[in-house]
Amino acid sequence: MATVALRSPAGKWIMVSAILASSMAFIDGTALNVVLPALQNSLQASGADLFWILNAYLLMLAALILIGGSLGDKLGRKKIFMAGIFIFICGSALCGISPGVTWLIIFRIIQGIGGALMIPGSLSLISSSIDVKERGKAIGTWSAFTTVVTMGGPVLGGALADAGLWRYIFFINVPIGLAALVMLWLKVNETKDEDGDHAIDFPGAIAIALGLALVTFGFLRTPAVGLHNWQVYLSLATGLLLLIAFVIIEKKSKNPMMPLQLFANPTFTGANLLTLFLYAGLGAGMLFLSLNMVQVQGYSQLQSGLTFLPFTVMMISLARFAGGLADKFGPRLLLIFGPAAAGTGLLMLSFIKQTNGPADYWTTFFPGVIVFGLGMSFTVAPLTAAVMGSVSDHFSGTASGVNNAVSRIAGVFANAIFGALAVLFFIGALQTKIQDLKLTTNEKQQVTAQATNLGNAKVPEGIRTNKQEIKKVYHESFINAYAKIMRTSAALGFLGALMGMVFIRGVRKSESPEVSKVRKSESQ
Repeated sequence: MATVALRSPAGKWIMVSAILASSMAFIDGTALNVVLPALQNSLQASGADLFWILNAYLLMLAALILIGGSLGDKLGRKKIFMAGIFIFICGSALCGISPGVTWLIIFRIIQGIGGALMIPGSLSLISSSIDVKERGKAIGTWSAFTTVVTMGGPVLGGALADAGLWRYIFFINVPIGLAALVMLWLKVNETKDEDGDHAIDFPGAIAIALGLALVTFGFLRTPAVGLHNWQVYLSLATGLLLLIAFVIIEKKSKNPMMPLQLFANPTFTGANLLTLFLYAGLGAGMLFLSLNMVQVQGYSQLQSGLTFLPFTVMMISLARFAGGLADKFGPRLLLIFGPAAAGTGLLMLSFIKQTNGPADYWTTFFPGVIVFGLGMSFTVAPLTAAVMGSVSDHFSGTASGVNNAVSRIAGVFANAIFGALAVLFFIGALQTKIQDLKLTTNEKQQVTAQATNLGNAKVPEGIRTNKQEIKKVYHESFINAYAKIMRTSAALGFLGALMGMVFIRGVRKSESPEVSKVRKSESQ
């Protein structure tokens, strides 16, 4: 399969189109969280409605992303990538004109289907088209630009929400997607696995889609109904059985959508374990850091977004450089140092108590954000390069799909499980602290009932005294829960570093004996 140089015209068109398409998904993911209050008021949505608006997309993405990567390898990466972009922008336009909550949730599902075809396609196209000596740098460039967009999403969302224009978070995807489609159609060549059988693994596709959907649904239902609920038990148990069935199907299939021999490569296995742990910690850490800033520390939504500018600057400055280092020296040391530094940053952020708001940013949040950002800057591009470089080119879409599915499932774990844990931590701290307040048993129950709102807990209307003390207790209890969640997130970062130390090989990917061995077995 012919490849092109990163600096060539063809290489530049591939990069620009891949970055534009990926940016849509990242803008949508980060900005939507910020516009939720405006969306809630506009559509008269309940808290449960907001939960499903956020996660309907994630549910479909986690369920179908492996299929999207496999289809690209078999039917053509450019073709499937373009199909995903088209479905995504159609879903986005429909979300923008949604007349109510139910329709918005349905249209978010359509977005998720498009995203499952689109997201693995961007990295697969880069990995299969750019010369092997420059792939790390190319992936670093992709990481830098998409991370800038990701971190800029909250700023954009805050500005649009303040102006009453929340629907434009969806509409903005349409011109971006159309531009990417035109570039791909006119300037980018098709790539696919020319040697393999193009038959689709339908039994495997059905098993993995239903299995991931049910496991994801089970996690997402946990905060609403509790872990010890038949819905959660049934969803998780059935989902796990289907995932086991998927492994058996793939082992016996002549045309598996996820060839199990990929996992014979320690680098591929280790990189995905690293992704699972690090991105679970990242998801929980970013979520609760933002909640702390806005709900407890007195930051506005726009200020909260702006506080991550140092993170963005480091990603711009270092991601491409880190990708180049991975090309030259191999990813192993970077994938030990990077997650460890990210975990250290999260640990530093866990010690922040009540502050005086944005005025104290430079001495409170800033140092932890810098260390956290430094770790992620040296991790993202080498991690992706390790995944894509550990398999042969004709499995690049499958590898990207696996890694993206792992990161999305890690995000579900972070949102659902850590959300439930945070409520438990909050209630435990709150019940201890309100013992010292002069409240009746009924009033204490009313105060505790607000715990599900975490840092946004309000003093119950029926309580006329001790309002300031109750508000202070709410903030202290949230900070207690926040500290435990952030330290757990830090531990996951350190666990990711351990995966890098144990599994990732320290040689250049072009010389890796594991890569050669797996490629040889793939060709037989």
